[in-house]
Amino acid sequence: MKTIIPLLLLLFCFSIHSQTTISGSVKDNNGQPLPGANILIIGTSSGTVTDFDGNFTLTYSQNPPFTVQASSVGFETDTQEVTSNNQTLNFVLNEGTSLDEVVISASRTPERIFESPVTVERFGINEIKNTASADFYDGLENLKGVDVNVNSLTFKSVNTRGFATFANNRFMQLVDGMDNSTPALNFPIGNLVGMIDIDVQSVEILPGAASALYGANAFNGILFMRSKNPFDHHGISAYYKQGITSQESAGDNDYKDFGIRAAHKFSDKFAAKVNFGYLQGTDWMATSEEDKLNRGFDRTNPDYDGINIYGDDESLNMTLVADGLVAAGLLPQALADLVPSQDVSRTGYNERYLTDYNAESVKADWGLYFRPWANDFEIQYVGKVGVGTTIYQGANRYNINGFFQQQHKLEFRNNNFFLRGYVVTDKAGDSYDMSFTGRNINRAWKDDLVWHGEYVGTYAQAFAGLIPNVPAGNVDAAHAIARQIADMGRFEPGTPEFEAAFNRSINDPDLATGSKFQDQSKYYHADANYNFGHLWEFAEVQIGGSYRQYSLNSFGTIYTDTDGPIDYSEYGLYTQIQKNMELNETMDLKLTGSIRYDKSEFFDGFFSPRFSAGLTVNENHNIRASVQTGFRNPTTQDLFIGLNSGRAILIGSAPDNLDRYTNNYPVSLAGQLGFGQPSTITQTGRVAYENSYTVNSLLQLLATGDPSVLASPNAIANPDVVKPEQITSYEVGYRGKLNNFTVDFSAYYNSYKNFLTQPLVVSPFYGTVGDNSLSVAAIANGDFQIYSTYTNSSADVNSYGASLGLSTKVFGNFDLSGNYTYAKLDFDQEANPNLTTNFNTPEHRVKASFGNTNVFKNFGFNVAWRWSDNYFWESSFGTGAVPAYHVLDAQINLKVPSFKSTFKAGATNLLGDEYTQAFGTGFIGSMYYVSWTINNL
Repeated sequence: MKTIIPLLLLLFCFSIHSQTTISGSVKDNNGQPLPGANILIIGTSSGTVTDFDGNFTLTYSQNPPFTVQASSVGFETDTQEVTSNNQTLNFVLNEGTSLDEVVISASRTPERIFESPVTVERFGINEIKNTASADFYDGLENLKGVDVNVNSLTFKSVNTRGFATFANNRFMQLVDGMDNSTPALNFPIGNLVGMIDIDVQSVEILPGAASALYGANAFNGILFMRSKNPFDHHGISAYYKQGITSQESAGDNDYKDFGIRAAHKFSDKFAAKVNFGYLQGTDWMATSEEDKLNRGFDRTNPDYDGINIYGDDESLNMTLVADGLVAAGLLPQALADLVPSQDVSRTGYNERYLTDYNAESVKADWGLYFRPWANDFEIQYVGKVGVGTTIYQGANRYNINGFFQQQHKLEFRNNNFFLRGYVVTDKAGDSYDMSFTGRNINRAWKDDLVWHGEYVGTYAQAFAGLIPNVPAGNVDAAHAIARQIADMGRFEPGTPEFEAAFNRSINDPDLATGSKFQDQSKYYHADANYNFGHLWEFAEVQIGGSYRQYSLNSFGTIYTDTDGPIDYSEYGLYTQIQKNMELNETMDLKLTGSIRYDKSEFFDGFFSPRFSAGLTVNENHNIRASVQTGFRNPTTQDLFIGLNSGRAILIGSAPDNLDRYTNNYPVSLAGQLGFGQPSTITQTGRVAYENSYTVNSLLQLLATGDPSVLASPNAIANPDVVKPEQITSYEVGYRGKLNNFTVDFSAYYNSYKNFLTQPLVVSPFYGTVGDNSLSVAAIANGDFQIYSTYTNSSADVNSYGASLGLSTKVFGNFDLSGNYTYAKLDFDQEANPNLTTNFNTPEHRVKASFGNTNVFKNFGFNVAWRWSDNYFWESSFGTGAVPAYHVLDAQINLKVPSFKSTFKAGATNLLGDEYTQAFGTGFIGSMYYVSWTINNL
């Protein structure tokens, strides 16, 4: 110790005397300061960023000489040599193009987007600051080939290349390397508990299959969001946004969004940051009263089921009810003979009575960053928490109230490797199913069988002329008086009785009487990567892998986990080789090959290779081609769900899940008296996969009354249990500069194998499908249950598409860009009537933007326009046409350097033409806002 302590003191003193301080500024070629430009000492991780006025000061613990680099997104990089202490460096960066931007996602290594082996879209700091959308996440919708489906004000679903639903488990979303899919739902819930604008460093979107590097869920694409490192971006910044949302149904309502970021670099070895964001508004009200089943019914039809009306999906056949009344001695046979074979549904409640449409997001994150040797080796601890209230549309529509999610990550990294581990947990809060809320408010007032008995009994008497002032033989009048009598005393919205029943339902997790979700699921994830490029000159070689452990715990309200959490795991290993070859003085060829092996404990292992080639010509033209395979493991819901959605029960098909779900069903009197069946039947989920008819055969029976339709072999469903879906994707593309235009073009063709699908099937309460007797009688008597299963289709499903982006300068310094995306499903629906693909993507989509960040000193604007072709939406909630629409967003902004502030005024959907992007959601109105951002670097 006597020797070591003086030595440490000597080293400490040496470090004090070996410091070099430099300062300077960074401006563009028009003389305007560039705030947030990166200043880096080449060969190290030491650096800083310029302040709001484009100035910087940097202290480095070494003596000159060394080289300093200045860079900013959208500008060419510049370097200068430092030869003395206290030297002043003044950089002037020439404006570049989007092709000069650096991306990481395509190959897990930094490379110019111009040379990326596959299609990639980037959204950087400057684009975020100048977006015409309300926030950076909404701004992604203006990128080429990107679809953003609006589920609610605070929940948007990002997707690329088709097959989109709000439960978009084909698309992965990573924040600082962490998957932010919810453990319970197994898909991203937008930016509800994500990042705030002023902490976003960059956003990259990798369309298409990327399983070779990123594993199972990287099937349609990946969204990468990187936050600002406090070593590079320090100080306090904040924003406040105030405005209104305007919708015909909801009126004008306040909207506010606030965020603050505080980061400090304590030394070259330690830095920390904390972020906080709060958003509150009123959601887009869903008020459609059109027939959910596309039969053209209105509220006068006895079997009406409105899209955004809940409780009216509970339906029974009048003849079956009449038979039960006769058997119970409550209705004479003569009157029962007057009752038609007509389905009748209960009277439902409009969605606006079952939710308050409050949209809210509260999120915070923090990070501790340690560089023990003041070089590129860094240890990070990052924590994220978020609480959100929104509306989610899956099999039903759900009020996600107080949903809580947290993430904690520990990561070791430098320029050549990373090793990270993190945990993601969630809690459902006070979330509930609005369909079951409406249904169980009805049941709290009057039992279903009692209501239907009163309806049928009243109808029979009215039709027979036994009710005063109701003409005999008048079908419509008989139905009207029957509903009036059956609904007498019904709980009306706003009454104490309604509120009491509503509150009981949303706090009761038993779906027989309530509608509350319970969930405390989580998953643990670890992944690592090492790049040997600094060790070997012949090629850049990377190896890596990942491991994930799920723990599902919904207390039986979503999954079949009534007896405790369900645990299972999966892992993957991959390698990539990338080789640059100089063919001649003007041409370079980059070859990339990668392969990944993944294994889930429920399925055989799977290899997913990728090969790509990129040819660069004259530094102005790059042609690329790739072929890659990918796979998608069945999700947690595909495997373990056991959820009654109302018209169907969802049954996951993991081998041990088929017997996990059990339920008791009442048998009709016809089944009891005519076929000797007990009053109740117990079924497990296994019957859905081993004793079921197709829904089409049931519909044919109802339409024709001919039981022989069930004798056809095609009428038997019995789907196989689910296995992974596979994809082979072919892609070609071009990036380059043609005169004054920057061009980015790509085209792809995807071929799917074992396409994952969710067919509806019908299981009789007694008999075996195909026996042509007892099971047929069960279906005819109404003694059956409809299940939604998870399986694979043998059908040929393919898709293809292309996208073209152009950008240029006009009128001197104005930015003009536009893009077109084409997407097409290649699938024979007539030959596969039972297969629903959920493609949910317009065939044609056009986007354009026009703006200038410096029309005159410190003043800029941006206008963005989008047009979408009409398309057909398919989902477990419902199917229907989505009309074509076009949207115009705009913003103006003023920088005030003396206050280090930017003021912005903007509007989304400026033209006010309300539109929808999915069947069943609220129509999207307009938003008008002003914002003040301080010190955003």
